[in-house]
Amino acid sequence: MGGLTEPIVDHETEGLDMAGRPKGGNRIGLKRWVRRGIAVLFVMALIPAVLTFLYLPSFVHPVSTLMLKDLATFSGYDRRWVSIDDVAPVLAHSVIMSEDGQFCFHRGVDLGELKGVVDDALAGEATRGASTITMQTVKNLFLWSRPLGTVRKVVELPLAVYFDAVMSKRRIMEIYLNIAEWGPGIYGIEAAAQHHFGISAKQLSRRQAALLAVTLPNPIERNPAKPGPGLKRLANLIERRAGRSGAYVGCLQ
Repeated sequence: MGGLTEPIVDHETEGLDMAGRPKGGNRIGLKRWVRRGIAVLFVMALIPAVLTFLYLPSFVHPVSTLMLKDLATFSGYDRRWVSIDDVAPVLAHSVIMSEDGQFCFHRGVDLGELKGVVDDALAGEATRGASTITMQTVKNLFLWSRPLGTVRKVVELPLAVYFDAVMSKRRIMEIYLNIAEWGPGIYGIEAAAQHHFGISAKQLSRRQAALLAVTLPNPIERNPAKPGPGLKRLANLIERRAGRSGAYVGCLQ
């Protein structure tokens, strides 16, 4: 039957043709996951942006991510919110002079300190800390400590700038003093003053304020009520600086 011929199929080349064709389904799936990833990142960025406005009123008492972790693990914690008006001024002054001397002058990030860290890193030298009080506040409120510290810093920097633009310096300090960790399960200056010295935050002396301030970088290992020689030397330095802090703490007035 000359008119009825079957098409000749080369099975070897057919497989190659199919393998070489773009897999449209895979591309569509990839685009879908990219869109979902962008949506997740947008929501994650939106949460701190919205919460920042919710935290503006003084009657709102924010909690930190560490406090939430303690609740989730049934560890419990001690935190007693106190207005900044009911904290001895020397405590806030000591914290500024110990943690962030340029707090009243920068916009959430100390660009001078940050440049020094970058220069040290490029030179292969050990880097020093450059976290401002604002950066520590947004970290405590919205982020995590470890692991992925570098990733956290990338998120922390713009958040600190935004937080500083929305909040007053006085409110930032009030929130920071009420969520900072001052020992295992001890959060906020009122709980810290009661736990370590048996007094209220308003009654803290210059010496007690300095000891509490130098405890902040490592509250798990450092005990302001039982300071070692090194902690005492640091407290002496901060006590002197706080005594002549002047314009460095003017934004809290």
